[in-house]
Amino acid sequence: MKVDVYNLAGEKTRTVELPAQVFEAPINVDLMHQAYVRQMANARLGTHQTKTRGEVSGGGRKPWRQKGTGRARQGSTRSPIWVGGGKVHTPHPRSYYQRMPKKMRRAALRSALSVKAADAEIVVVEGFDVEEPKTRVMAGILNNLVGADSALILMPQKDEKYARVMRSASNLPDAKVLLAAYINIRDLLKYDKLVLPLETVDVLAAHLG
Repeated sequence: MKVDVYNLAGEKTRTVELPAQVFEAPINVDLMHQAYVRQMANARLGTHQTKTRGEVSGGGRKPWRQKGTGRARQGSTRSPIWVGGGKVHTPHPRSYYQRMPKKMRRAALRSALSVKAADAEIVVVEGFDVEEPKTRVMAGILNNLVGADSALILMPQKDEKYARVMRSASNLPDAKVLLAAYINIRDLLKYDKLVLPLETVDVLAAHLG
């Protein structure tokens, strides 16, 4: 698949061929959904906790005698039907972790990238860098490249260039900078456009090809 390559001013400079094994892979919607659910589930802490009748304080004695009062029999004031009593069928700490083989996770990423490519939502940039980390500069660059759409910027490696771009975009609500090695299904589906420096295309091809 051939796509246009732009400079930071939004001007077309040339065209480049995207690796077919990554950007023209078979699209499996069910696999993408499974990968997304897995990522969201694994992000849950599972620290929710409520107290059962055996964990709340008080209730050591029977409120009244079993018979002769005309009232319903009660064994403890900590029963779930009493105010301040324990809770029934409520959440307790647990793990939401879901497993998914690496081959399936990578296939889901290839599917998501292929969807982006098919919908013309990938913007390839000649070289992505800023001289100094300023939000105003980054906002102007993204306006040239993606307009009003939200953008996920994938940088090839962690270096000074990545640090400057990260700091420049940190205050922009509709932009996120991520290392190509940390690409994930949630961010791919969340943002409208995917901004790829040319070096990142090679990293993705090596990682997912």
